[in-house]
Amino acid sequence: MRGASAGAHRRLPDLTGSGGGPAEHQFLRVGGYSVAWVPPLVLLAAIAVVDWKTSGEFRTISWVVLVPGIAAAICGLWTTIGVAVLAVLTYELEDNAWPHQFRTGVPDFILVVVGSGLAVLACAVRLRGERRMLHMQDIADTTRRTVLRPMPAGWGGIEHAAAYLAADSVARVGGDFYDIQPGPRGTRVLLGDVQGKGLDAVAAASALLGTFREAGYHEPLLATVAERLETRMRRHVRYGAEIGRDDDDRFATAVLVGFPQTGAGCVEVINFGHEPPLVVTPDGVRSLPIGERLPLGLAGLTGGPAPALRLPLADEETLLLFTDGVSEARDAAGEFFPLRDTLAHALARDPRIAEPGRLVRFVRDSTLRHCGGHLGDDTTIFALRRRAADGG
Repeated sequence: MRGASAGAHRRLPDLTGSGGGPAEHQFLRVGGYSVAWVPPLVLLAAIAVVDWKTSGEFRTISWVVLVPGIAAAICGLWTTIGVAVLAVLTYELEDNAWPHQFRTGVPDFILVVVGSGLAVLACAVRLRGERRMLHMQDIADTTRRTVLRPMPAGWGGIEHAAAYLAADSVARVGGDFYDIQPGPRGTRVLLGDVQGKGLDAVAAASALLGTFREAGYHEPLLATVAERLETRMRRHVRYGAEIGRDDDDRFATAVLVGFPQTGAGCVEVINFGHEPPLVVTPDGVRSLPIGERLPLGLAGLTGGPAPALRLPLADEETLLLFTDGVSEARDAAGEFFPLRDTLAHALARDPRIAEPGRLVRFVRDSTLRHCGGHLGDDTTIFALRRRAADGG
């Protein structure tokens, strides 16, 4: 379910592999074996048959130059070389089978040879590009797993589920971040969204998560964890300015939640200018208070930090955290996604949607359906509740 663990490690393909090549489409594989060689060979046979059936005044055999080009687009290097050689041989045999006056001759032979050579070169370039693309995807997936680390089921006594959808489907990583950190004073949860996009936003998210994982474990008070996060954000901005990055206005909205080790039935919440979390139960939905803190990195604009809010949360109630990729998703008419109303209607039909896993899947699918699959921003959906006593 977690989007962060979805990118499995790929074995980079052999550029000169004997099979079909690194990026053959799934529909060109049958029973695990490549059949990418079938379309070019079928086309080659069809051209040869049509040429043989036509009159001498109208010859089609020169069309075999298309066959290596098609192989270059869907096959591996050695398969493309084989098809190119076969295309040249087919042309030569077919042309020589006709009387001299009906042969297409040397110019078309040169066309087929040059076209076949260019097709092999194009295939090599394509495979090199695909290899580089897969390598970059592996780097993006590794970065994503580093920032959004995998969390075991029931981590910190919390039943959780999450989905992460990057607005940039190629980069696969953005400025959204979330984590759960168990500690001696209970379990702390953080979800946030760094202002901006790109690698600079990822770097800021990574810095905040590193601080959270240490402070969330060691600090006895949630307010102290919040102050550590604020300090880390300001230090990160100053560092960026020193090395010449334009980070002067960078900040992060976030929600920091504490599940105290003692005091079941309540949570502590500090909201740094983020979307207010929702409490989802089989009976309905309610919002948690927003609080009075500014986003991380902007605390200097206020007189002092606001205290953590201690709020009721029953063990069977699910806390839904999300970034503005959900709340700001628009449909074709420009209407925002009505998350709370959509959840209320869904719970009336099926109260089991309040379970973390079902809840995340429902919100993810509903958001994508509302915006037609066109996300305007990175989207994170994080649902959690205290693990039942008999759940281990």
